Amino acid sequence: MTIDLGMPQLLANGLAGVPALAADAAKQTKKDFTSDQEVRWCPGCGDYVILATVQGFLPELGLKRENVVFVSGIGCSSRFPYYVETYGMHSIHGRAPAIATGLVTARPDLSVWVVTGDGDALSIGGNHLIHAMRRNVNLTILLFNNQIYGLTKGQYSPTSKVGQVTKSTPMGSVDQPFNPVSLALGAEATFVARAMESDRAELTTILKAAAQHRGTALVEIYQNCPIFNDGAFDLIKDRTQQEARLVRLRAGEPVTVGTEEERKVLVRGTDGGLVFVPEAEADPAAYVIHEPGAADPSQAFALSRLDTADMTHVPMGIFRQVERPSYDDLVRAQVDGAQDVAGGPAGDADLDALLRGNDSWTVA
Repeated sequence: MTIDLGMPQLLANGLAGVPALAADAAKQTKKDFTSDQEVRWCPGCGDYVILATVQGFLPELGLKRENVVFVSGIGCSSRFPYYVETYGMHSIHGRAPAIATGLVTARPDLSVWVVTGDGDALSIGGNHLIHAMRRNVNLTILLFNNQIYGLTKGQYSPTSKVGQVTKSTPMGSVDQPFNPVSLALGAEATFVARAMESDRAELTTILKAAAQHRGTALVEIYQNCPIFNDGAFDLIKDRTQQEARLVRLRAGEPVTVGTEEERKVLVRGTDGGLVFVPEAEADPAAYVIHEPGAADPSQAFALSRLDTADMTHVPMGIFRQVERPSYDDLVRAQVDGAQDVAGGPAGDADLDALLRGNDSWTVA
């Protein structure tokens, strides 16, 4: 469906139909997307870096601020809309994807973002998150994962590790945690990525790609909570450990880990599973080449399962990036089609006929 709003447009992928700044408009800066509200997170919280990163690259999208909306649920991450100088809504616990779905379906001229946390998105909001991804609603979803409930002061969350001692699991959690990337791939999300808040350059690259994707883009962001789960990601933040643990996914390239001297390459074993072997011992024909654009998400899912609680190998980057019609585009096209068949927008007579039709009931 072609969207013509009679003004300059960004016609690339996810930003199609969203009004761009006029060519002669003053260049926007980070300051333009920074609100006058006091940022109220705990000192050292990873949310500060994510906020600064988003405020820093939003001007590069060339969008009018009044055509950008941030919708959040409940939790520390959900303060985000207050701090960005755009429209925003601090909504209901877990329901941000549902509210954002209605907004983006009714307003194709908006770039709509959902900011959520591992508790908000994967516990009370799990149903809404799954169906937004299944439907491929044109949303950019930022899922801050600190593996703990921060706002309610330290209970275990759906991503907390087995055995993790928290205020609500004093003897250690017995729950098997979600892997958000695996969950998103299983729900057929068309864009799935993972980044770390401390790697600002990589985070910026991934967020730009997510913003330009048409359909649901889910970005899981590892984010440290210095108060209730400090150091959860220290192993992969330690520069002496990173090369041996971080699996940086690059489209069209073999999946590798380790330094140049001790590099290992991912191959498909005789049992069909994926395993890292020393590069010198690997058959190049068996190399696993990363293909985020593959229609079948099976390999991307297998890559997401490399991640383990001990963080021996942690994949980072874009797991999947494919094109599929978005839910909101399909709904608008269906409405337009129905109006064309009827000879124009439905009027009062059409509505009255619908309400007084044969399919009615009388309740005594």
